This record gives sequence, C-alpha cells and structure tokens, in this order.
Amino acid sequence: MSEWKEYRFSDFVKINPTVSLNGWDEYSFVEMKDLEDGNKFCFPKIKKKKAGGSKFQNGDTLFARITPCLENGKICKVKNLENNLGFGSTEFYVLRGNENISDTEFIYYLSRWKEVRDHAEINLDGTSGRQRVPKASFDDLIILMPPLPEQTAIASVLSSLDDKIDLLHRQNATLEKMAETLFRQWFVEEAKEEWEEGTISDLIEVNPPRKLQKGALAPYLEMAGLNTSTSAPTGWYLREFTSGSKFISGDTLLARITPCLENGKAAFVDFLNEDQIGWGSTEFIILRPKKKLHPFFAYTVVRNKDFKDFAESCMQGSSGRQRVDIENLKSYEIAIPPDSLVLRFNDFCESITPKLKSNQTQIRTLTALRDTLLPKLMSGEIRLNHDLQD
Repeated sequence: MSEWKEYRFSDFVKINPTVSLNGWDEYSFVEMKDLEDGNKFCFPKIKKKKAGGSKFQNGDTLFARITPCLENGKICKVKNLENNLGFGSTEFYVLRGNENISDTEFIYYLSRWKEVRDHAEINLDGTSGRQRVPKASFDDLIILMPPLPEQTAIASVLSSLDDKIDLLHRQNATLEKMAETLFRQWFVEEAKEEWEEGTISDLIEVNPPRKLQKGALAPYLEMAGLNTSTSAPTGWYLREFTSGSKFISGDTLLARITPCLENGKAAFVDFLNEDQIGWGSTEFIILRPKKKLHPFFAYTVVRNKDFKDFAESCMQGSSGRQRVDIENLKSYEIAIPPDSLVLRFNDFCESITPKLKSNQTQIRTLTALRDTLLPKLMSGEIRLNHDLQD
C-alpha cells in the first residue's frame, strides 16, 4: 500500500462545492425524505424557485448532517436533476470528488464507510434532538486513500452490485405501482352505485390481536425500517419482546405518528416464517384484510392518496407528537366490491407477490455482499487490480 496516501477528509473531498443558481428559475428540489438508507440514488419529486439550502448537480453525494437522519443512513447520490442542477434541504452536506485527487463515484462509497459515519456521529453538536455535524470536524478526520485508478476500480466493483440492486428495486416499484393503479381504478374510480356502502373496517381488520410472550426472542422492526415509497421493510433483527405492535407475514404496517405518516412510511411484511410473530414500534398500525381479500390489498389501500389524506385528518394530539386516532380511521368510507372483482384483484396480487419477495431476497443478498466488501476495499484489506475498473 506504499502508493496510498494520507489526507484530511476535507482535502480529499470537496464539501459543498460551488453551484450557481439564479433566483427566478425553478429547479429540481430534493427533500430529506427523498433519501432512503440502502438506496444508492435519490431523486427529486418536485421543483421550486431557488431559496436557501444546499446546491448540487447530478452525481453529487448528499450527506445528512443532522440527527437522527445521519444515524439512519440518509446518504445518497442525487440523480435526474433537470438541467443537471438542483437544491435541497439545508441539512445536507454536498460531497464531490476533488480534481486529480479523488473520484466522485468513489466519494459516495467513502461517505458510507463506517469510519466516516462514526466520525460524523461522534462530532454531532447542539441541543438534544437537533444536533448537527460541524463542517470543520471533517478537518480532523485523517484517511489513508488509494490513488485515482484504484479508487475507480473500487467504485466500479461496488457500483456493479448497486446497479443490480437498483434494477431489482425498480422492478418491484413497477409491480407495486401496477397494483396501486388497479386498486384505484377498480375499487375507487369504477366503483358502482349498486355496491354496498361500507367502511374500511368492513374490509380490513385494524390492529388484530397477536400473542407474543414477554421476553420471547422475535424479529423486531424499527420505524426506520419502513420505506416511504415501496413495500419492503429493512433492518429487522432479533430482540426480546417487551411491548409494541405485533404482526405476522402478510400484514401491512402503517406509521401512525407525525411526520412518519405524512412522509408515507409503510411496509408489507414478507420476511417472517409462516409460524413467526414479529414485533415493532408502538407507532405502527397493523392492517390485515378480511374475508377473501389478498393480504396485499391492505398495502394498496395505504398507498392510496385519499386514504392517506383521511388518515392524516384523523391525527390528534399536541403539535409534533400527533397520532392517528384508530377509531376515526376505521370510519373511512369505501364501497364493498363484488366477489368477482375481488377474485380478479387477488389473482393479480398472487402473480406479483412471489416476484416481489424473490427480488427482495436478492436485494438483501447483494446488499450484504456490498456492505461486506465496502470496508475491506476502503481499508485496503482487499486490493484490486486497477484494470478491474471496466
């Protein structure tokens, strides 16, 4: 490793590079909620006129500098900015390669390395709940880094895994969107006047009873494990049961507390064995379809905008800690579909859920491989031939 050199992180990486935006045009805008741990890329969903905030271009890495977003792994490369320019939350550091010193693609993986994240976390400063990483703290982080050709080779290997992960994520997103579209079309837009009027509690059981003995070791899922746009939860682990929501395979989880509900945190449970009971945050609402409806029906309901808006209108409590009132939620009005339409929807769900699960299994395998390789490549424990960059 004689060709590797020591750098200060702030010399190796451009932090908040200069990006010029005018004050009258609209630009792609990236919010903190657009970043998801485990997803390499984040994408803007809206446009705004330039205001205060971080400024960046396609390919830059956005690094959350505030708690708990930093600890939750909100670090992503930004993509699909209109005209290659955008801006976003004031709570991002923007990271980019330094010319002739570091590769921009490599910088993304460096920023996800435990050594860098740990350094940022121990330097969090400020009042509890609003702590931030001072930019100056990166001057104190000394890193031993490879030359540019080896950086490119390392980034190429890790990117090949992330590209496959991204493809699988996009396949699942397409399948889920198809199910959500069918739900909206068949059960909302094309609902017939002769259908029986009912409420969501006629079709879905809310917080069904599950038994889990106190102290039992069971899969545990935190709120951070719920995604804002897809069904797949992440990051569950075994933990002794104390108190919290309890769920089984096929249940849908919905966040009931602000801002998690507004941000769209939800999940479809597919990681448990048939006889397993999992548990998680007390701030989950558990939904399970009744009658002959496929379990995935509940997930398509929570992704429906009308239902989401109604759930938000059911929130009660003091500002900042509002929660959905469950009894009010149960009064959400919905027409009861005929059995023939239920069977058609069930057939579609039955055709996609095995693919969703298979893709998610592959994603977890590839993610584990990437996360195993990353620290070994960054530290030089595993070396790559520079010719591997292709």
